[in-house]
Formats: sequence, structure tokens, C-alpha cells
Amino acid sequence: MSDTDALHAWLTLLRTPGVGPAWLRERLAAEGGDIHAVLDGLRRAPASLDPAARRWLGRPVTARLAADLAWLAAPGHRLLCCTDADFPPLLEHIAQPPAALFVDGDAALLLRPQVAIVGARGATAGGLAHARRFASVLAQAGFVITSGMADGVDGAAHAATLDVGAPTIAVVGTGPDRVYPRQHHALAQTIAAHGALVSEFPPGTAPRADHFPRRNRLIAGLALGTLVVEADLKSGSLITARLAGEQGREVFALPGSVHNPLARGCHRLIREGARLVEEPIELIEALAPAARALGVELAARLASTTGAGRAVSADPAERDPDYRLLDDALGHDPATLDELSARTGLPAAALSSMLLLLELDGRVESLPGNRYQCVR
Repeated sequence: MSDTDALHAWLTLLRTPGVGPAWLRERLAAEGGDIHAVLDGLRRAPASLDPAARRWLGRPVTARLAADLAWLAAPGHRLLCCTDADFPPLLEHIAQPPAALFVDGDAALLLRPQVAIVGARGATAGGLAHARRFASVLAQAGFVITSGMADGVDGAAHAATLDVGAPTIAVVGTGPDRVYPRQHHALAQTIAAHGALVSEFPPGTAPRADHFPRRNRLIAGLALGTLVVEADLKSGSLITARLAGEQGREVFALPGSVHNPLARGCHRLIREGARLVEEPIELIEALAPAARALGVELAARLASTTGAGRAVSADPAERDPDYRLLDDALGHDPATLDELSARTGLPAAALSSMLLLLELDGRVESLPGNRYQCVR
């Protein structure tokens, strides 16, 4: 979104006390997606607002909105709205979907097939090793690793993904410009440069206890499946897993020693129906059908909205023109996603989905550094 007036209207509404995503989405639907009409309608009905909302709409804090716009004007920053064509479709199927997301980094990554890896902040050495192993293998298989940038399992999963040259997504419970915990400042910068930081909260928002369950629903909602590595019985990771199950997504859990308190949450999940897993290939095989379906849907939808080509066939072997372009661009030497986009003229988000589909078919190999090579 580049229209400054529209951005100003969005930011005004997102900061209006008492205006939540459900109300905003309902009004947008009624107004045909016109954010200006939603804001004008709210201002014409002050009696329905609480005092704090009336004060804000009557006299918005200009400096705060100016700071928001300044943050969005920086390279790599974006307000991704539910009315945008590239808003993540998986989020439309969760309870209380967000109206907008602040993104620092590559927003196109939110369209790619993701696996959420979550777990204890105070994870054991073994738990951290499991998180790193699963994250690196899944990332090299073409999945984007999504987590919450917390201490422990979250941070280990992000770091391991970056170490193999793959992108990762961190969904945070603060504004996109705040880092929590503070010791992850360098990690946050690296994620923004080579992945994406995502927040439902405007810039400047400090961490609050009630923000993290809201963040967890987005982690679960963006991912095709959620893996819990270690968790005690009161862990927030169990909230993420529960939300994933309620959203119809796959839930996976690693078993552990009966003497390890951090295995108890995983054991409870397994008793309640989560898949017991021991190796990353088990997740890859379980999520492959959903990844294929998402890849086909996204490639077709993005191609139709960008004019990049016709909708792709459910089977690339049927030789859709876009796949022929991609096949010619791959050649024999490894190529990065940016190079393939330049060679084909196709959007990076559509290419990512197409490449994953080909990789799952054994026709493309992903290499460190977000590079791809044709398997001849």
C-alpha cells in the first residue's frame, strides 16, 4: 500500500481504542474495502464510541501517526492489510483474523508454506539441539520456519534457519520496532534482513502479557503445522498448539524422558492427538499435500493479480508456461530466488511456491543460501 492518505486512515483506525480487528473487518466488508468510508462512518457516529475513542478520533496525536508513517517509509517496512491481494490467505481461516500486520522484511515470505517451531524458554541442551536440527532440515526442504523470537526453542529455531541460509519469520508481541527479549536485538536485525519480523501491534508498542496469546494465534495461523519441542504443562507453547489444532492445522510433538518436566507438555499433546515425531522427514511427508495445495493456489492467485501468467496446473508435468519459464531459468547451476525472478519476470512469492512444489516432486533441490538447482 503506497497511498499515504489510505495509510493514514488505516493507522488512525488501528490506534483507535476499542476498534478491534473483527469490527474493522466487518465494516470494511460493508464498505467494499474502502478504508476512508470506514473512518468517515465511525466519525459520524460518535455516540457509539467510548470516551477514549471519541477523544482520539476528535484529536488524533499527530506526532504518533507521523512516527508510524515515518517507520513505514523506511526500506523493507510495510503495513500488510487484509484488503491487499497478497495478505496471507491462511490467516483468513483462523478465529479473530488480524485486520493488518506490520512487517519489517520480506512480506512475500508470509505466503510461503511455513512450519511453526515453538517450545520452552528454558529448554534443555537436548531440546535446543532438537530445535536446531528440525529447523535446519525443514528449512532446507523449502519450508519457512516461523516462531516467536522468545528465548530457548524459538531463538534456536530462528538461528539455525539463518545458519543454513534460509529465511525465517518472527511474529512478535510488541511493536515491530521493539525487541523482546532485549538480548535478541542482533537476532531481530538479522531476521529482518534475511526474513521478516511481523507484528499486529503498531510501532512503539511495549511488551504486555496479553499480547503474547494474540501473537501465538498468528504463529499457528500462518503455519501449515506446529511442532512443539519442549514444554511444561503451563507453557505458552501449548496455547499455540491448541490454537493450531482448533484451526485445523497439524500439531506435532517430540517425546522426551519421563524424568524431564519439559517433556510433560509434549506428552499431554500426544495423548490429546498430536502426532509423535522423531525425525524432520515425518513433518515433511505429513505436510507435503498441504504445501502442494498452497503452492498451486498461491501461484495461480498471484499470477492472476500480477499478470505474470496463467494459473498453474495441479501437476507441473502438464507444462504450464510459467513452469517452462522457470525450468529454462534454472539451468544447471544454482540460482537464487532473486536471480530466478529477474530471469523469468515472475514474482518471488509465486516462484517460491512453484519451487517448493517442484522440490516435493523431486525435480528441484534447495541449497544453502536460498539457492535452487534443477535435478536432471
